[in-house]
Amino acid sequence: MTDLGIRRYRTVFVSDVHLGTRGCQAEMLLDFIRHMECDTLYLVGDIVDGWKMKSGWYWPQSHNDVVQKILRLARKGVNVVYIPGNHDDRIRDFCGIHFGGVVVARDAIHEGADGRRFLVTHGDEFDGVVQHAKWLAFLGDYSYRALLSANTLFNRVRRRLGFGYWSLSAYLKTKVKNALHFIENFEGAVAEEARRRGVDGVICGHIHKAEMRQIEDILYINDGDWVESCTALVEHMDGRMEILEWAKLRSWSAVREAHSAGEAPELPLLSPEPVAQPTPVAATAAA
Repeated sequence: MTDLGIRRYRTVFVSDVHLGTRGCQAEMLLDFIRHMECDTLYLVGDIVDGWKMKSGWYWPQSHNDVVQKILRLARKGVNVVYIPGNHDDRIRDFCGIHFGGVVVARDAIHEGADGRRFLVTHGDEFDGVVQHAKWLAFLGDYSYRALLSANTLFNRVRRRLGFGYWSLSAYLKTKVKNALHFIENFEGAVAEEARRRGVDGVICGHIHKAEMRQIEDILYINDGDWVESCTALVEHMDGRMEILEWAKLRSWSAVREAHSAGEAPELPLLSPEPVAQPTPVAATAAA
């Protein structure tokens, strides 16, 4: 595979990894971490899927590798801020506490290199279904996992045929009118909270749809997920924000290499690295 080299960023935002589920693209996330360096890493919720783990244990080595790699980054000096979501909401009981150099916060205010201030929150507080009809949220989660299983099988076939990653579930989401209406309402509610907080923008996750757009005076950014689109938000050294579609980037590179070699592409796994001590990070721990 063509080596993309190490990419240096000021800040990286990752959410909705859903470790503990079969739909989690842990190898793809490990590949991303292997190719990036940053000063601050925000884990913007649903990193571990506590809902799924209540009904059955699934924890392959690659999921453990993700946890260990994040802890290594913290010990190496990266400021790691964990903002829990609805699937890992039990961790909200530990806001303000450090675990292995990782600080847990209800939400955070991030100041970019260009002076812009962003509210960083998972976003489930602005989802009426999660807040007021949790049984429906659980039912939707079960159906969603079934769709992700189909997505995994679909991409396994594509990979054997030499094609890159493509999210069937994300495609279907864009075609369902009710889903689009829900996303619009969610984005508007999150932007309104950012406006109330007096910041320039909001960075969130939750709905598994990477997006960056202006909603009146608020810059709305969703960093996506690592079960469908495999995306992350990165802040460059000058404060410029960019959504990286890592699955597409790596798949295109892998497909070109595989076609020239006449074989199916494979993603490399991560090798351990030496570690050091962290530095503090400013975060809010709102009630």
